[in-house]
Amino acid sequence: MTIHAQERIPCRIYDRASDASVAAAQEIADLIRQRSEQGRQCVIGLVSGSSPVNVYNELVRLHQEESLSFANVVTFNLDEFFPMQPNELQSVSRFMREHLFDHVDIPTEQIHLLDGALPREDAAAHCLDFEQAIRDAGGLDLQLLGINRAGHIGLNEPGSDRGSRTRMITLDQVTRTDAASDFFGAENVPRHALTMGVGTILEARRIVLLAFGEGKASIVSRTVEGFSNASVPSTFLQDHPDAMILLDEAAASGLTRIQSPWRLGEVTWDAETIRRAVIDLSEGTGKAILKLTDTDYNEHGLQDLLAAHGSAYDINLRVFRHLQSTITGWPGGKPDHAKQVGDRPGNRDDIFPKRIILFSPHPDDDVISMGGTLIRLVDQGHEVHVAYQTSGNIAVFDEDALRYAEFVEDFCKRFKLSPAGLDELGDHVDAFLRNKKAGQIDSEPVQDIKGLIRRSEAREGARCCGVADDRMHFLDLPFYQTGRVKKDPISDADVEITMNLLREIEPHQIYAAGDLSDPHGTHRTCLSVILQSCLRCQDDPWYSSSAVWFYRGAWQEWAPHQIEMAVPLSPAEVQRKRVAIFKHESQKDRALFPGSDAREFWQRAEARNAETARRYDALGLAEYAAIEGFVRWDGKTGIEL
Repeated sequence: MTIHAQERIPCRIYDRASDASVAAAQEIADLIRQRSEQGRQCVIGLVSGSSPVNVYNELVRLHQEESLSFANVVTFNLDEFFPMQPNELQSVSRFMREHLFDHVDIPTEQIHLLDGALPREDAAAHCLDFEQAIRDAGGLDLQLLGINRAGHIGLNEPGSDRGSRTRMITLDQVTRTDAASDFFGAENVPRHALTMGVGTILEARRIVLLAFGEGKASIVSRTVEGFSNASVPSTFLQDHPDAMILLDEAAASGLTRIQSPWRLGEVTWDAETIRRAVIDLSEGTGKAILKLTDTDYNEHGLQDLLAAHGSAYDINLRVFRHLQSTITGWPGGKPDHAKQVGDRPGNRDDIFPKRIILFSPHPDDDVISMGGTLIRLVDQGHEVHVAYQTSGNIAVFDEDALRYAEFVEDFCKRFKLSPAGLDELGDHVDAFLRNKKAGQIDSEPVQDIKGLIRRSEAREGARCCGVADDRMHFLDLPFYQTGRVKKDPISDADVEITMNLLREIEPHQIYAAGDLSDPHGTHRTCLSVILQSCLRCQDDPWYSSSAVWFYRGAWQEWAPHQIEMAVPLSPAEVQRKRVAIFKHESQKDRALFPGSDAREFWQRAEARNAETARRYDALGLAEYAAIEGFVRWDGKTGIEL
């Protein structure tokens, strides 16, 4: 396979992560069948985590529907937290059984897992035995890998030596923060792990690394285009004779051939590529767009753009006018009575007021990601509905649930209320939470209490933005209701609930979270549910007048070249948005699942909105306190994410 300029590891880019997963599964299946025909065992190194889940799903399908046998397969898993019992929710052993081993015909004795439950003094000998077992099996034919944002492979932290072997390792803070979701808080993540060494991994005859989502874009570009060094262990793959990285478009977005293809040779200068190049040139030179000259273009490798599209002045003006056209203080459209001289036509100005649905994956995404726009839509007279897709009940601290339960108990006693079952419920909640083990799934009553906490916060946040109580919809989509980080697949029930709400309201605008770097996967799943529902409604009479807009903000922002609607916020609106976010008290000060950003959600949102405004200002546009950006759905992409 051809390696692109500046790329030191071959990469294949797929439209969707699911396509990349199917490709990886097919390669593994082909290898298994090939070894079987040769009468040989197939030795595969496996990985846990979110990236390989769909690979294993496809392998299970191939086994069940296309007779792929695993009878000749020998597996070795990369790592395991320490200490860790094999049946615990977070164990690699349990993960592999649930996703693969229990569903195929692999003999138990051919499965090799690192043991996180043995005494610490036995760990070194166990790791030596693991290495010997790999050698006895003839070495790894193929090693499947994932990657975290620090560039570790397996659990080899930055600084791991190229020749390191299977061993116990101390986990750094980045790894423990990334694992916090699975352990219901970073404080519950073990400080140690057992992992194959870098040297062990590099001895595999074939290596396939998976990376999906915008959150992986930066480390992918460092891995593929940076220099090999121990501070980023994944860069050691550059020296492997047969390594391959499979990416979705989001994870590939930081590669030069995607981000700045004009640096590598001739490109097709479509409108988006021109915008990207001119904005990149403007930000690189520190000049506003309308100040760029022919010399700037020539000195920064954009001679072809000038040759194809005329002078710098003409190109500058075209890009500037596009960016200018994205800015609107009337995201729902501006009625005739409010228009002033010079106003540009908006989005279906002829329909006013509009019916609008804002879908919020978690109970706080509405105000975190587009609280300012929500305020504007309500203040400007539109009929605005907010649909909370999930309860968010796993993201509440136990002490908050206990505090609320005690409040209800005291409230009933103070006002001499005696609801049936109150004492029994109080005893259960108190006993369960005080004796709960790290990582244990909450009981159903505790889940319900946590869900009610988040529902009450959502109401208060939406009320701050002016949303009427009867326009708040709590969908509690079934896929989410597992009580654990791992969710069920999307079902017809999820789509049916969403579709029914769409048909009840018949919205002119639909806002959905396009924040696909959400480390927990809920945003990605919720978006897929919405888009599938929209497709089922596309022949309804009302749908032809509807537009779907994607917002971001909780995990990253749209870049200026992507934004199709930029809603500016005044300082007063920024303050109102902050107050609305503050209503989510269970997420205030310290969220249970903070992701990779240590800041509070209100700080992230304000910083990102302010940065978008700063970038617009630096490009030569008007200066605002903050901007929330949106991209319009094209009606096709992203259905199966």
